Amino acid sequence: MTDVSSSDDPTTPKFSELGLHPLVLQAVQAQGYETPTPIQAETIPALVEGRDVIGLAQTGTGKTAAFALPALSDLAEAGRANDGPFALVLTPTRELAIQVAEAFTSYATNLDDFSVLPIYGGQAYGPQLSGLKRGAQVVVGTPGRVIDHLKKGSLKLGSLRHLILDEADEMLKMGFAEDIEEIFSQSGDSRQVALFSATMPTSIHRLTGKYLNNPKEVRVASKSQTGSNIRQRYHMVQHSHKLDALTRILEIEEYEGIIMFVRTKQATEELAEKLRARGFKASAINGDIPQQARERTIDMLRSGKVDILVATDVAARGLDVERITLVVNFDIPHDTESYVHRIGRTGRAGRSGEAILFVTPREQRLLGSIERATKQKVEPLSMPSVEQLTNTRVEKFTKRIDDVLATTELTELATVIEQYELSRNVPATDIAAALASLVLESNTLKADPMPEPSRGKPGRDRDGKPGRERSSRPRDENMTTYRLAVGRNERLQPGAVVGAIANEGGLTSKEIGHIDIRSNHTLVDLPKDLDSSVMRKLSNTQIQGRPIDIRPDSGRPARPFKKRNFDKQPGDSRNFRNDRRGGAKKFS
Repeated sequence: MTDVSSSDDPTTPKFSELGLHPLVLQAVQAQGYETPTPIQAETIPALVEGRDVIGLAQTGTGKTAAFALPALSDLAEAGRANDGPFALVLTPTRELAIQVAEAFTSYATNLDDFSVLPIYGGQAYGPQLSGLKRGAQVVVGTPGRVIDHLKKGSLKLGSLRHLILDEADEMLKMGFAEDIEEIFSQSGDSRQVALFSATMPTSIHRLTGKYLNNPKEVRVASKSQTGSNIRQRYHMVQHSHKLDALTRILEIEEYEGIIMFVRTKQATEELAEKLRARGFKASAINGDIPQQARERTIDMLRSGKVDILVATDVAARGLDVERITLVVNFDIPHDTESYVHRIGRTGRAGRSGEAILFVTPREQRLLGSIERATKQKVEPLSMPSVEQLTNTRVEKFTKRIDDVLATTELTELATVIEQYELSRNVPATDIAAALASLVLESNTLKADPMPEPSRGKPGRDRDGKPGRERSSRPRDENMTTYRLAVGRNERLQPGAVVGAIANEGGLTSKEIGHIDIRSNHTLVDLPKDLDSSVMRKLSNTQIQGRPIDIRPDSGRPARPFKKRNFDKQPGDSRNFRNDRRGGAKKFS
């Protein structure tokens, strides 16, 4: 029987009341957390008691800590496993696996010799094999790559104490059902299971009924809200163009204090340095900066000596500076709670504020999660036009000239210019233009257009269902049609195509367009800007046990298969398993 509980209890406990091991509790408190989110308050005590748990909650409700903290508490109590990992976490994508692994590391800072290993497709086997051989206590990976290691014998689940499925519904949508069942079958009966999902489809019901033991079911609705006095906008942009986009926005729009959020400590220093090089008064704060230096930097922001603060979430915790009128999510947060906390740094005490979010084409799903959780639309931001930027730059430069003329004694310099004009027979306007060029350090006042990001759209068939498209030409101008050497003869399904390409090539399902499965080949639309590294990964991909031999579609009949190596690197001897649903499932 499944117990079902709701998290509407207004008397939320503190982390210190959830039964966590003292070493894990210290790490949580050191990061500034005191009160758990609803999903954490409900699931952590049950997991600490040893019960299986089903957690139904949207992205951004604190699910990672909900399963990581109990597992680490058990590890701190029980010690290292003898054969294989202590805990295994399954995730649908490479990005989520890395994020979860980083979270485990941050919560395990007080545990001796702790090691966590993310394993996923698209990464060479060597480092993964080495990490498994050294005895990683926590393994976070995609189902396909986990299965690969189980078949190789490099991963053993004999001592597994915790099996965790994060975003289980997404993994099933991607075609990982058989992999997940195989992992369950090899993990023994003594392991504890924590399954987290945003929805509860029939497939999840079947899975939990078959493999979970009297689970506690917790349903949590995200209650994240953002202030109505904060204007929220987003801009779709390639990662490499974020800085240029940011600079253009700051050239046109006037703000007082600005805080910009990035994901890593290193990124705070790098972005602050690049902004200073572009003439902005910027400084960085992160977890490595001593408290005294942090406070000095914040005081400089308050006083106006610094206009832009580049920070990580942890470093900005508790920050309240009245001058902040803009929050920039330079890197989109992976959870909605962080987004709400970030933009809450502006618009305080009834004042108005603004928030700008940069989203890469691959991160559209995260934007959707933020909008659903906050129940607010984030409006698109229109980049300044070339004409607007050019006019603004000219106006600002003209004002600099006006200010110098109004405040500086120029008699001595005027004499030099007059002599130069007479001796060189050069018009004064040319001399002024040359001096202006020196002041501008060879930068032009004329703006160049911003590159447009590529946007992939999932295909739809004539019945409106995802996956099938009868035309061999892409409908989206940003897409190119590719031919795969597998088709209906191999009983191919659209889910297998999406799963294989997403996990081998590191693409999201939204970047995979129309799919047209024919008798002996398949046509699939992918973004035009696929680079050689993605093609190298896809060239090794198998579906239904057969190499897909991916190549741009020429409209001609399919040719016999001939393997291409796409500049295969020396020593890269990656072998992939044959998968009845989608070939070698490597984590995307």
